[in-house]
Amino acid sequence: MPLLIFAVTGMGGVGKTALAVEAAHQARGKGWFPGGTLFVDLRGYDEDPVTADQAVLALLDALGVRDGDLPPTADRQYDAYRALLADRQDRMLLVLDNASDPAQYLPLLPGADHHRVLITSRDRPNALPVRLIDLETLAPDDSVALLTRALHDTDERDDRPAREPDALRELTGLCGHLPLALQIATGMLRRRRHRGIASLVAEIREAEDATTVLDHGSPGTDLYGRSLVLRPVLETSYRRLPPDQARLLRLLCLAPDAETGTEAIAALADVDTESVLSLLEDLAARYLVTPVGRGNGTASAMRWRVHDLVRVFGAGVVAGDARLREEGETARERVLGFYWRWADAADDRLRWLPGKRVPERFGDRGEALAWLDAERAGLVAAVGWGREERFAGAAARLALCLGKYLAWRRYFDDWIVISEAAREAAQLAGGQLDEARAWSHLGSALQDAGRAGEAIDAHSRARDLFQAAGDRRGEAFAWGNLGSALQDAGQVEEAIETLIQARDLCQAAGDRRGEALAWDSLGVALGDAGRVGEEIDAHSRARDLFQAAGDRHGEGRAWNNLGSALRAVGRVEEAIEAYGKDLKICREFEDWYGEGQTLGNLAVAHEHAHRPVEARAAWLRSADAFTRADASTEAAQARTRAAEQPE
Repeated sequence: MPLLIFAVTGMGGVGKTALAVEAAHQARGKGWFPGGTLFVDLRGYDEDPVTADQAVLALLDALGVRDGDLPPTADRQYDAYRALLADRQDRMLLVLDNASDPAQYLPLLPGADHHRVLITSRDRPNALPVRLIDLETLAPDDSVALLTRALHDTDERDDRPAREPDALRELTGLCGHLPLALQIATGMLRRRRHRGIASLVAEIREAEDATTVLDHGSPGTDLYGRSLVLRPVLETSYRRLPPDQARLLRLLCLAPDAETGTEAIAALADVDTESVLSLLEDLAARYLVTPVGRGNGTASAMRWRVHDLVRVFGAGVVAGDARLREEGETARERVLGFYWRWADAADDRLRWLPGKRVPERFGDRGEALAWLDAERAGLVAAVGWGREERFAGAAARLALCLGKYLAWRRYFDDWIVISEAAREAAQLAGGQLDEARAWSHLGSALQDAGRAGEAIDAHSRARDLFQAAGDRRGEAFAWGNLGSALQDAGQVEEAIETLIQARDLCQAAGDRRGEALAWDSLGVALGDAGRVGEEIDAHSRARDLFQAAGDRHGEGRAWNNLGSALRAVGRVEEAIEAYGKDLKICREFEDWYGEGQTLGNLAVAHEHAHRPVEARAAWLRSADAFTRADASTEAAQARTRAAEQPE
């Protein structure tokens, strides 16, 4: 037998009632329910919800049973109600709106199997055989279309959506794409019709709380007589939570990002993974959190999202209570510690060389990168907490664990953001060496982003701080970075002098890998100065030192640079052999961007040797590698070069 009961579920304000009423109207118009529709608002999330006993009286009244015909007891009233439905041959639709507890509607279900029931609720009725229709917030394009159409329906001359498309899209985002928030925003825009959409956007951004602005400017009630307000909707959902669920929701609203992994949430709440997973599933059944994806088949890999408006509300609850504020600050310390522990381990894995201690947790580079990829948004946001003194030291340490990863993935904007935050945090915490390292990271991020002039300033600051702290190894590293930035800026002679200084300091310190880096950068600068013979010698020394240090990836870079130097003096076959060495290493490390660069160099070598077929093939392989590295500009350039090869 087909299911007779349907439930439209979703968070408050997502449009459940509107959908149910519209569906009932259309179904009635199509003749699906010739017996009519019965509608009861159970007001399940009000302070005084409608009970089933109260609802059955309203249903009997709608069926024509009232006054003296009304049975005297509740049991007999239910009997009369079910008998009336059973006697009705024409199918009816019963809409039970806004239910918060099955006890509100289970006694109201008709005994006859030819009627249908539609329930709306903010709670998922998992224990019942109900066909569920989960409503989610709107897609961004749908939000824009809804608000645009609503303004045009009121006044077809309203051209603000066409004039301010960016502000319109930002407004829908600030509303969290929640239909109730969009409805309120539309009403406000109708009233302030002589002001632009951007004015409302600016007001919300300044307040940093959309619920406050929208509730203050709410146009009143909707078509069903319900108040158009956001905060009371969120408050009623929160107040109905058991204490452990309410605590988790509050803390989750303080997480660095709207989407967080199960393990990080367990650290935030200071409970074990299984316990926090059960609580999260309870909150998901109430549509206060949303599971994202399916993880990798393990519960600990699942991720959870909190709606932006819920996050703002929850943070506001915490901010208004001194005890909850301290609970929240302690939770933030825990999650920072969690992130630092595993980011440090992942960074160690990315930097691992044979003979070094094997990092915990991550068995290989792929596992470390996968964890960092999943947690990137939260990690970057958590570093931003370093602007608060309580979190400054931990946030600075976390930032310094992320540079290698962000450089590898070429997330240069994120790298710049966290490096600047780390610098401020280190200054706040009074850590001179951490500040020096932050300046060094910032310089490298700026250099990779093509901002060589700013990189020179940052590396100079790092060098001076390392010198003041007496850290010779750090100073040598800063000299090397400064020389590389000078070379990028076209200051070749200064670069050569600076890189020689870096090389000599590394030699004195017995730092073979640092010396290899200095030799490799020095080789590039010597090549720019036209001293190709010395360039070849420098890259050969770098290659040998990287090999001795067990740094395969560094060795690959040296092979690539050596190939370019050999090509410049016409030793094309040796250059091709050197590029082949680097390509093998790039594939070992899944360094797709590096592979794309080396394949491009290989293609140029084939061009010099007048081998257009081989050059075209290398350019196309370069384009494929850049595509895998998500470097669309470089991929397009490689395809263009492939197309330019003669037949």
